[in-house]
Amino acid sequence: MSTLRSASRRFRGAVRHEVNLVEDDVITLDGNGRESLLLPVWPTVEVTAVLLDNETLVEGTDYSWSEAGIIRRLGCQVWPNRLRCIKVTYSHGWAEVPTDISDAVIEQARAAFRSEPGVKSKAVGGQSVTFETGVTSQWSEAVQRHQVQTGSDA
Repeated sequence: MSTLRSASRRFRGAVRHEVNLVEDDVITLDGNGRESLLLPVWPTVEVTAVLLDNETLVEGTDYSWSEAGIIRRLGCQVWPNRLRCIKVTYSHGWAEVPTDISDAVIEQARAAFRSEPGVKSKAVGGQSVTFETGVTSQWSEAVQRHQVQTGSDA
């Protein structure tokens, strides 16, 4: 497997989603007793269905949504504070991977390609061994910016 492919897979694992466009993804969410819910992966491209306790809600009347992955109840309503009561069908991700992601993946692949695998330091008396598994700051920033959001992030 190429170093670049490995870095791409590692990035997707770190952010916990595909990054590329995923259409008609169906997820089940917990209600939070508040007006807004956060979808786990963004950017949100389209929301095609929202079911609350298996009843279809109407966009523009019952809810609205944003590219940032927020689904908001309308008409002074809130989402019920119950587990697994909301089902959302939506499309998310990018048709073209953003530059910050591709740059971070390429930089990480270069660093991995240049590094020699194995022991990077050792101590004799205390029998200490250290392996290199580091990441670049660009990688860390891109992962933090694009990782899956949780309900507590709303």
